[in-house]
Amino acid sequence: MKSKVNKSAYGYLFISPFFIAYALFGLVPILYTLYLSLTKWDGFSDPVYVGLANYERLVHDSFFWQTISNTLIIWIMSIVPQLILALLLALILHEKFVKGKHFFRAVYYFPNLISTVTLGVIFSLMFDWQTGSINKLLINIGLIQDPINWFNSPWWTRAIIASITMWQYFGFNLIVFVAGLQSISSEVFEAAEVDGATKTQMVFKITLPLLRPVFVFTFITSVIGGLQLFEGPLVIGNGGDGPGNSARTMILYLYETSFKAFDYSYGAAIAYGVFIVIMIFTAITARAYRLKD
Repeated sequence: MKSKVNKSAYGYLFISPFFIAYALFGLVPILYTLYLSLTKWDGFSDPVYVGLANYERLVHDSFFWQTISNTLIIWIMSIVPQLILALLLALILHEKFVKGKHFFRAVYYFPNLISTVTLGVIFSLMFDWQTGSINKLLINIGLIQDPINWFNSPWWTRAIIASITMWQYFGFNLIVFVAGLQSISSEVFEAAEVDGATKTQMVFKITLPLLRPVFVFTFITSVIGGLQLFEGPLVIGNGGDGPGNSARTMILYLYETSFKAFDYSYGAAIAYGVFIVIMIFTAITARAYRLKD
């Protein structure tokens, strides 16, 4: 009995570093941010307790609601082509006749290894209205006569930011879809083929329904990650100062409030506001999939 107790104690000893690190670098900052959101603090003077004043200000902050709208628009513009492209490529690479599957999977995953800032710089150079390769290509093939100032349009600015997100993460979703396809038993497809089902029928009647848990995972993770856009809007949207503030997202607004305006207490309230928004849309997504059961 004593040896069993000692073994159990050793188990807690081995897992304790994770919980200690989480408490110090995760839980404590979260709780301290909650405390700051209930105060008035500029980072220099002592915090002054103000209760829920920051949250009341946040609810009536039209600028914060605009950042929610901007974030959702950019996220939708990125997630739709991202999932469609990842699913189509996964279906193609899952076919037996395709050669070099592992090579293509690695190539498509490469953008995920590049930092968002680097991709933002590349895309900003490509879409530069004076020297960008996109304008030069469109002029050379005769689609436009004069260069287009892409970053002078709210919708084009959002589309370019969305394209960065799509390009960076479609490879990750591709790997997830491939893993989901490989988990489906080949006997199911063989039985359907014996019954005379076509490839199209097998995709829509077998593959997609069985991939539903994978869709739930990819969509929820994309909601959580997509609503935290920061680097792309910072680089492409000129720090959020794009046309009509169209590139200013929730996280970028948090950054500007805290580290540019030195209003750390209101920035903490924005952080919890972002958390609540992400939780709401994650719950809606999970609920929507559950209703289909």
